Amino acid sequence: MIDVNHQINAVRRSIGSRVLEAGEARTLTISQAYEADLDDVWDACTNIERIPRWFLPVSGELRLGGRYQFEGQAGGTIERCDPPKSFAATWEYGGQTSWIEVRLTPEEDGRTRFELEHIAHVDDQMWEQYGPGAVGIGWDQGIIGLALHLSGAPAVDPAEGAAWQLSEEGVAFAKLSSERWRDASIEAGTDPAAATAAADRVTAFYTTPPEEGAPES
Repeated sequence: MIDVNHQINAVRRSIGSRVLEAGEARTLTISQAYEADLDDVWDACTNIERIPRWFLPVSGELRLGGRYQFEGQAGGTIERCDPPKSFAATWEYGGQTSWIEVRLTPEEDGRTRFELEHIAHVDDQMWEQYGPGAVGIGWDQGIIGLALHLSGAPAVDPAEGAAWQLSEEGVAFAKLSSERWRDASIEAGTDPAAATAAADRVTAFYTTPPEEGAPES
């Protein structure tokens, strides 16, 4: 499906924090530069007909103030939109609300950098247990589809994508992604031993088939 090592190495990952009205939140940022112009990447990320080709089926109104819903995943409200540079939305799933911000930046070599920041209030116990990989691996898996789509690959079938995640190649990808999020966590100041233990737990979650005991995401 993909060149696992190339995709892992093409992505930048970082961890940070923000102070919101409800208190301090953790931030996770993932970015990748694509061989596509700004308008094309913007359209791929905001066109209701193109999004299902690389991510998930989506319904709703993709406009400022509109509500959206990904099939079997998160939904939310689009809170800010500045075409073709950025948009921000709530990310509501499992009774929890967090926020995403997507920023697109043209680079000197003609590529466009896609950057997604996920902002969430995460309690210390959950963070210590699973670290940034709990969300980060999922975003790593998600933007594989965007990379393929912008390279001209056929539309991603959600069922095939889910099966790939538990294939030998998909498991290798999740393990490498977990290692990179562990490294980002250590760089952000997490104790290396604690970061490694959290990465081991989240790797097991993402690479164990549900029928073998892993909780369903």
